[in-house]
Amino acid sequence: MLKIACQEGMVPGATLEEKLDRLAAAGYDGVELRGDGLADRVQEVRAAAKNHPVKLATICGGIRDRFVDPDRKEREASVADATRNLQIAGELGMVGVIFVPIFGPPRLPDLHPIYDQISLEKDIFTKQCEQLAAVAEKAGTFVLLEPLNRYETHFIRTLEQAVEIVKRVGNPHMKIMGDFFHMSIEEADIAASLREAAPYLAHCHLADSNRQLPGLGHTEFRSGFAALEEVGFGGYMALECGNPVEDKLAGLRTCADFLHAQMA
Repeated sequence: MLKIACQEGMVPGATLEEKLDRLAAAGYDGVELRGDGLADRVQEVRAAAKNHPVKLATICGGIRDRFVDPDRKEREASVADATRNLQIAGELGMVGVIFVPIFGPPRLPDLHPIYDQISLEKDIFTKQCEQLAAVAEKAGTFVLLEPLNRYETHFIRTLEQAVEIVKRVGNPHMKIMGDFFHMSIEEADIAASLREAAPYLAHCHLADSNRQLPGLGHTEFRSGFAALEEVGFGGYMALECGNPVEDKLAGLRTCADFLHAQMA
């Protein structure tokens, strides 16, 4: 059975415990935590999640996206951010930490004829991921590399490109995730791409074609879900999207019903 989760910032509530209770009532299995300031919330999070049916799934955000920046201090700060959140994910028993290497255009110089920008980025990023995968292995969690779409990044836009990095790293604690919104732009066949990437896939994000709640756009989820079922996907699929419904909790309930119907 596929498991659905939701980012904590999308859930109404004054405390994490209240949000988890509301997610459980709405039909969700997990929660995706925001990485900003998470180090100061570990005890609160642990207490709220203890014996709760809604499980702590993943950490998203709170990491500088400067992994392939020309400034060494920015690159090292990005690795430090990811290291901190991986250690927290391990401490809390979570699946892993989501991150992207860069938003926007290249920032590194073109070193032709020795290196073009993409080759240089791949080599730098691979070395960083080797370091982070070792941290994840020690912590008992996973690095989750997220491809974005062409309008948000020039680097790592498809599942295949993300898998290339994972293969370069060669550590089983380095994985990828698939975002249905980004895949709807970059993948010719979402279901086929998920099947191909299955050995390396550990998490998914859900959003419709308009980046709103699934069910409010025209993305076809059923075949993608069927592919995930077929390959025995055991991770979470977390909402990362807008919720235009005035009653936010009602919107989440309707979305959960829609997603479960697509899985049926």
